[in-house]
Amino acid sequence: METSPFVLTSSYKPTGDQPQAIDDLCAGLIQKMDHQVLLGVTGSGKTFTIANVINRLQKPTLVMSHNKTLAGQLTQEFRDFFPNNAVEYFVSYYDYYQPEAYIPQSDKYIAKDAAINDQIDKLRLASTTSVMTRHDVLVVASVSCIYNLGNPVDYGEAYLELGVGQPLIRDDFMLGLINLHYQRLDSDLKRSCFRARGNFVEVVPAYSDQPLRFEFNREHLVSIQKLKDISGEVLENPQKILVYSAKHYSAPQERMRQGLSKIKEDLETQASQFKKQGKVVEAFRLEQRTNYDLELLEEFGYCQGIENYSRYFDGRIPGQSPYTLLDFFTHRYGNNWLLVIDESHISIPQIRGMHNGDQSRKKNLVDFGFRLPSAYDNRPLRFDEFLEKIPSVIYVSATPGDWEIDQAKKSFQRVFLTSNKDSYPKSSIVEQLVRPTGLVDPLVTVLPTQGQILDLIDRIKQRAAKGQRVLVTTLTKRMAEDLAVYLGDQDLKVTYLHSEIHTLERGDILADLREGKYDVLVGINLLREGLDLPEVSLVAILDADKEGFLRSESSLVQVMGRAARHEEGEVVMYADQITGSMQRALDEVNRRRQIQLDYNKKYNVTPKTIIKPMRQRLIEKEELSVKEKAEQELDVRLVDFGLLEPFKQEKILLDLEKEMKQAAKDLDFETAAVLRDKIAYLKKQL
Repeated sequence: METSPFVLTSSYKPTGDQPQAIDDLCAGLIQKMDHQVLLGVTGSGKTFTIANVINRLQKPTLVMSHNKTLAGQLTQEFRDFFPNNAVEYFVSYYDYYQPEAYIPQSDKYIAKDAAINDQIDKLRLASTTSVMTRHDVLVVASVSCIYNLGNPVDYGEAYLELGVGQPLIRDDFMLGLINLHYQRLDSDLKRSCFRARGNFVEVVPAYSDQPLRFEFNREHLVSIQKLKDISGEVLENPQKILVYSAKHYSAPQERMRQGLSKIKEDLETQASQFKKQGKVVEAFRLEQRTNYDLELLEEFGYCQGIENYSRYFDGRIPGQSPYTLLDFFTHRYGNNWLLVIDESHISIPQIRGMHNGDQSRKKNLVDFGFRLPSAYDNRPLRFDEFLEKIPSVIYVSATPGDWEIDQAKKSFQRVFLTSNKDSYPKSSIVEQLVRPTGLVDPLVTVLPTQGQILDLIDRIKQRAAKGQRVLVTTLTKRMAEDLAVYLGDQDLKVTYLHSEIHTLERGDILADLREGKYDVLVGINLLREGLDLPEVSLVAILDADKEGFLRSESSLVQVMGRAARHEEGEVVMYADQITGSMQRALDEVNRRRQIQLDYNKKYNVTPKTIIKPMRQRLIEKEELSVKEKAEQELDVRLVDFGLLEPFKQEKILLDLEKEMKQAAKDLDFETAAVLRDKIAYLKKQL
């Protein structure tokens, strides 16, 4: 395992109350304090503080975030701070996910339907590979990292160790790749695949886009080359290299055989139980589905839904907690690693609630013969299991929850009784309220809802004229979309953001906002925590007096914090009354604002807007698909369709129908489908 140290790279040094926060957090970790809270306002440099803690203590670190967008942003920030270390991104690889389910009331079975993002799958594998091979590892993950991932011991042993000059026959090497779930191709080379050309075998690891070329003679591996891309340009000639499995589920052959045997036993037991209860349909269904999966597992070592059998191949007993990314860290580093939970007031409730929802869905699948009871053990961790698996943890939030604060206080008391008081931090709850830029929390104005949209439009135009950006928060997705359309009709550059936007598109939308493609971004709860948008000078909160999760005290404080990165930052809350949550949020913002103003006066600090360069996108946009190109070309061609004379419209429709039929004849079904949908749409306009 590589032992390269973390090396923090930054053009600035800790300022304000950052140095004290860093000292206190490090002292707490040295004193074995297992729960600490970093209460830091928006823009105070919490990420920089955590980076300094990691750099000082040199601990492998897992940073958990409650959504993919913020995880991506944190990854970019940490990569800026640690450009020469392994900073990885680990989130759910589904762009779309419909879990398997059964609704007995309507006898409706819903098959699992998912769209896996290949790039995110690569980044997940890159994360676990880095954990297995390096010490200078920082993984930024969403809360999906508490889901079943496979046995880290098996994954850690599922690799090929290759060295120049070692005795190895080319065919044995290819067989080893196949056992690691790599696929052989004879044409284009892509991730998780290999191809053979004479004495050469070229492989693209599952966790990289960088091909490897291996040259063999009759009995030895002659050379190893790292290539820039499939063009073949050689970047490096390493003497040794490891190639890890293409999948996280990599059980050894003997355990696979034992697992298959156990599945057959459990199938027989469960089917017999169904038959004794008179549930013949359930028994038949279970036998049919499970036997099909068994055939695939015996033939290929893999099947769709293999995670439902993971207990057999992981070597777990019924009810035992699944292996997760946390176990990968513990397997490699013992307890000598650090967990940071970002925006803990949201992340902790998410972690706490994930298990129950999963189990209630699985119950119908098991009771009605769609899955063996082992499906229950393919699950996220229970909260108590999660707490047992974590070492020292720092909860980071501008509004930490009562539970985190309580845990930190208890941890402080436990350590205080046994530690050296001279090197002891003042508290396990570390406040960081002063921003290095001198910026203070924004002024907040409460206005009535009557005429709110007209007032909002006027304020947006004023900010846009200055080259500034605006965030508008609504209560529902529909409101966000409708408001975005309405503002667009007022000649404003606007878009919306909510959970149905694909993972990687969210980061692109935020980048486009910063670059000025949009002046306004409309959204709901995704606009609350952690968005690093220094160009935003105005945050508008609609329906601020509608008490609930999205308008609670902590939510409002977080929303208002989005305007705290600009010297002209302002918040407007549209409400007809001041609720208890609004008043408490206003009081807390004013408390923090006064502390910041006092600090600026004492040290003669002039507030200055944060200036941050645009970062390279986490994953660059790929070339448009055939379908997307066809859609764009059609939109250009038909832009004036509604203004044409009727006979010209009919001719266009006839031409499009001919193109559709020809595309289908040419087996270009994507283009044919686009043409079909466009024809149907245009006919409605006649």
